[in-house]
Amino acid sequence: MQNPIATITLNNGSKIVLELRPDYAYNEVCSFISVAQKGYYNNFAIQRIVPGSWIDASYNAFFRKECQYFLPNRIEEESKGEIKIPEFGDVCLGYFSDTEIAGAEFFFPLQQVEALKGKCPVFAQVIQGAEELHRIEKVETYPNPYEPVEINVPRNPEIMVTVEVETFGVDYPEPEKIIPEKMPENWPTFA
Repeated sequence: MQNPIATITLNNGSKIVLELRPDYAYNEVCSFISVAQKGYYNNFAIQRIVPGSWIDASYNAFFRKECQYFLPNRIEEESKGEIKIPEFGDVCLGYFSDTEIAGAEFFFPLQQVEALKGKCPVFAQVIQGAEELHRIEKVETYPNPYEPVEINVPRNPEIMVTVEVETFGVDYPEPEKIIPEKMPENWPTFA
């Protein structure tokens, strides 16, 4: 069975192509596919750049109530004891606690990050467009002073115009979700 392929098309016309890894992070891949197929990633500006560390697509669940959920942290179980250290070329979901990980928020590590091993699951690899990550890392940014962590926002928006997934005829189910009782402070409140 061929692994799903995701294509992120940026506003400059460039593409970042990902090979998703359901063999390694099945529920996480199901989550990414679900969010992408519903169009929630489309026309979204990358929100956070930490040069030398990572590029976050979002840190506030894409401003969408539908993206405000966690997944159970099964990294150790899924990796069969071979937990991958996130590094450049990987794509990871975000960390919230030892038992819960982000359901929709993903990021690109820009170096090997030992501290994220077992906390942020690697669910995909970049197979085309790694040079775009190096370019985005170097764009001019400005600090968002309203956030409790370091948030460097691109001065000229870097927009994911579309995120499309080719599943090669395989139907991936909705992920197993955890709806948090208390929302993270950086997630928006909806009436």
